[in-house]
Amino acid sequence: MTVITHTQRKSRLSEMLDRPGGVSVGVALAQARANLDGLQDQARAIITENIAVLLAKPEPDLIEPMRLDLAYSASSQIIDAASPFAMDDLCTAAKGLCDLLDAAPRHGGFDWRIATVHAQAMKVLLSLPPEEQAARTAILTNLHEVLRKKLPASDQSAT
Repeated sequence: MTVITHTQRKSRLSEMLDRPGGVSVGVALAQARANLDGLQDQARAIITENIAVLLAKPEPDLIEPMRLDLAYSASSQIIDAASPFAMDDLCTAAKGLCDLLDAAPRHGGFDWRIATVHAQAMKVLLSLPPEEQAARTAILTNLHEVLRKKLPASDQSAT
């Protein structure tokens, strides 16, 4: 007979809140926001680096499946870096590119201009001030049209 022992652990936040005289939820949330805000510059640098990867000329001996994987990884890292900071438009653009790369034929034939357009659009989205909502919406609308035209019909139900 196998016995499974489960040790329940508490997070540091939970321990701080439960401790007599501990931190209030409001103070803990304020500290968390301040800590997260301190990481925004680092996230923007990661996004910029990965956009550069998408725009870089490929190595001449890089085979198509590896190139697709590299671009997919860069797009995925953009999503990871942008999502904690409510950069939803960047996440949407990067997700669309991930969908296109995922559906791409592994033996060649992917139109790499699509990846370039997505990367350039993400670069513009990153540079736009938050109040430029009309421009952001227009960019995302155009990228959605690319998805609609380039993804197989069965993949479009997910977007």
